Amino acid sequence: MPILEISVVPVGTEEASISDYVAQACKILDEKRLKYQITPTATVIEGNLKELMEIAEKMHQAPFNMGAERVITNITLDDRLDQPMNMEEQVQSVGRKIH
Repeated sequence: MPILEISVVPVGTEEASISDYVAQACKILDEKRLKYQITPTATVIEGNLKELMEIAEKMHQAPFNMGAERVITNITLDDRLDQPMNMEEQVQSVGRKIH
């Protein structure tokens, strides 16, 4: 299953905090019932390619709807055909090699 990492940065807001924007992004993900994980600098989401691209667009648009004047969005898409993958297995795979 493809995994998308997304970081949406609102610019031109009155506060340095972005937690309200992250919370709004999570609400969008909850509505779509997509599996996700918040990290300190991005959000990682599992889903099929079409829904991931659609959700990335909605997440990019959300800060504009909240009053931001500029939004910078970075996405990384990890997809493979040789075997199934998910967020947990990706992390566990590295952990097994560390310990």
